[in-house]
Amino acid sequence: MLHQTLPPLESAQLDRWERWLAPILSTGAGATLAILLLLISQLWLAAAALVGGLIAAGLVVWRKPLPSPRIEPIVLGPDYSLVGSALGLGRDPAALTTSEGSLLIVNAAYRERFGGSRPPLSLGIDEEARNGLEMAKSMASRDGAGCVAGIGTEGGLIPVEVERVGAQDHHLLWRFPGPSSPDALTTAARRIQGLTGSQIAAAGVLAAVVDANGKLLAGNEPFLERALRPGQLVGAVDFLDLVEADEHGEMRLVAEGEGGGSLSAVHISADPTNEAGGPGTFLLFDPGQSGTRSQSSNLQALLDVLPIGLALVDRDGRFLTMNQAFRQAGGIKGSALPVYPGDLVVKEDKAAVADAVRRNSRGPAMSGDLAVRLTGQSSEPVALTIAGLRGLGDAAVLLLLKDNSEEAKLKRQVAQATKMQVVGQLAGGVAHDFNNILTAIIGHCDLMLMRHTPGDSDYDDIQQIKSNSNRAAGLTRQLLAFSRQQTLRPQVLQLPDVVSEVSHLLKRLLGETVELVVKHGRTLGPVRADPGQLEQVIVNLAVNARDAMAETSGGTLTIQTYSVRADQVAELGSDILPVADYSALSVTDTGCGIAPAVLGKIFEPFFTTKEVGKGTGLGLSTVYGIVKQSGGFIFADSKVGHGTRFVIYLPVFREEAGAARSRKLGKPKQDELWGSGTVLLVEDEPMVRSVAERALTRHGYTVICADNGEDALEVLGRGEHIDLLITDVVMPGMDGPTMVREARKTWPDLKILFMSGYAEEQLRNSIDIDHVNFLPKPFSVTELAEAARRTVGTK
Repeated sequence: MLHQTLPPLESAQLDRWERWLAPILSTGAGATLAILLLLISQLWLAAAALVGGLIAAGLVVWRKPLPSPRIEPIVLGPDYSLVGSALGLGRDPAALTTSEGSLLIVNAAYRERFGGSRPPLSLGIDEEARNGLEMAKSMASRDGAGCVAGIGTEGGLIPVEVERVGAQDHHLLWRFPGPSSPDALTTAARRIQGLTGSQIAAAGVLAAVVDANGKLLAGNEPFLERALRPGQLVGAVDFLDLVEADEHGEMRLVAEGEGGGSLSAVHISADPTNEAGGPGTFLLFDPGQSGTRSQSSNLQALLDVLPIGLALVDRDGRFLTMNQAFRQAGGIKGSALPVYPGDLVVKEDKAAVADAVRRNSRGPAMSGDLAVRLTGQSSEPVALTIAGLRGLGDAAVLLLLKDNSEEAKLKRQVAQATKMQVVGQLAGGVAHDFNNILTAIIGHCDLMLMRHTPGDSDYDDIQQIKSNSNRAAGLTRQLLAFSRQQTLRPQVLQLPDVVSEVSHLLKRLLGETVELVVKHGRTLGPVRADPGQLEQVIVNLAVNARDAMAETSGGTLTIQTYSVRADQVAELGSDILPVADYSALSVTDTGCGIAPAVLGKIFEPFFTTKEVGKGTGLGLSTVYGIVKQSGGFIFADSKVGHGTRFVIYLPVFREEAGAARSRKLGKPKQDELWGSGTVLLVEDEPMVRSVAERALTRHGYTVICADNGEDALEVLGRGEHIDLLITDVVMPGMDGPTMVREARKTWPDLKILFMSGYAEEQLRNSIDIDHVNFLPKPFSVTELAEAARRTVGTK
């Protein structure tokens, strides 16, 4: 008998069958009961009533509509596998976490470097590193992004970048960028054309450098003589037009024809991410040119003269040979070779290196780049290139090792210098505009004070306005100081004298919980600096030290001056500090110290570790700007929990013979400021021009005003006799220096006084005009009259 299997009923079909069967079954059961009653009791009326009620009930049930099926909505969660695939496109380690730091997904580079189950906040090897990671997370949660450099991990010091991401900003993206691999193609071409190419040729090896398009970039002398035909030029000929290969991988030069000998070729790729081929260096070994030397000796001689670290590894992953550059980069001492490449790297990188060597030795010829840390210098990663070799005897793998820590350091220094320069230019522009405003305010205050005497009702108010304006001028000097554009008033002085002048102020600033200790050395040489700015340097360092010691409930601040001879500087071995005689100033505190992760950023403008509202980030950047503008150097050394020490080196001033005349003139008397003659005043700012005109007129000068350089040249062209030309430097249209050069062509003896809100040193270097004086903004009426009298009196 055949059985047919019925398909299972859906839930809606079951409900429909129940709807039809229920009344039928209930009605049938009731009819059966009614027949039994009729047979037993002969009650016709009761049996009929029972059957009618059951039929009505069945109809009610049959007419009742079925409930609609309830469809539950499907909620899809975030697809972290898709996020992981996106992160896998980058070469740098990256991870996605929750806002609290719980790990969600990582890319392959993160797993290889740190392990896939470790969240970023657990990568720090000590408390300082973990605090740095927490600080980066807090910055990202608060500001949207954060970064910390020099986080100590088991893989060495690394930078960390954190960014708040997601539709509702509930996730954090962590990146651990590494140094980029340098492009060595140009360097290889230069070396092949120079001494390295000659040394390779002496070993019987032909060498050629090929770019990404297959063009010949360079070659050593024997290659060019044997490979190039008349009319073929380096840079215009394809390398494949010069050589041809047979089925065994042997090459010969096309120019030598069928009679040319076979050459064994080794390709060193300039781009380790590509497979065999592409841009790089081709080394062609000619057995007929080796003479009595064996091929292995030629190869070793070749490797030793190359500037990049090279080593050969056999199919079993053992070292065959290596050159001196590889030994030096890998920290290998003595004549003994390590057995395996993994012996050179830290434990975490051994597996990756061994796997890459095995794949390149047994699989198809290819190349790859690994960032590894050597056992001797685990703080900075180095680039290890692993390339497969074919047709070179027992050698199966070529290793290239390059220490790029110095390059990464230089890149960070260039980025820091660029950032400081941009911020400095911004600060200089803001200070220039602000100085124009302050010049007008201070000048009008001086003019009003000439009409009032002490005791008048308005005299104190005017003095208060002038005092506040001078305070604002101090702020602009701070902006110019950290950008190294401040106009300094240098004097020859002794550092102990400056410390003594500011000591009484420091005692009030430090409070009762901080002890001030001052020590002075012997035989300190004089220095040339602005005493007011040096005092500001000492005060800023002392205030920072006080705040650092407030967390430890007080401490000791030590200020010490001492001399540093040239031979002592040479013993320091510093790459930054030139060998010379210095007078040094050190400021040492016993506070909480500075973490290594932020020590390199303390001189950056607007960088502060203080709470919001307690620091602007301009203190140490101002100190740095003043010291550098004074020709000095400043260094910081700190240890968490033990305090911080700042050392300032100022070069000893050697006064030339005959230059020891009076350095500081006495303040001129009021009657010595009066003058006579005609002054041509050129200023584009109306408020500054008005103040200067009234000030000069009050001191006896006849003043002619001009709005710009073109109008000033018209005044001079009318034949007006001008005794003094006072002009702003930066003006729309024709600026001050251009106008003065044009005027000097006709009136070479015209006396010039420049005024500007920019720094005097910066402007003198750009103006390059002889016999001119300079008046910095903001200036008072007295300072303007004094500068005019001094300029008119010069010959």
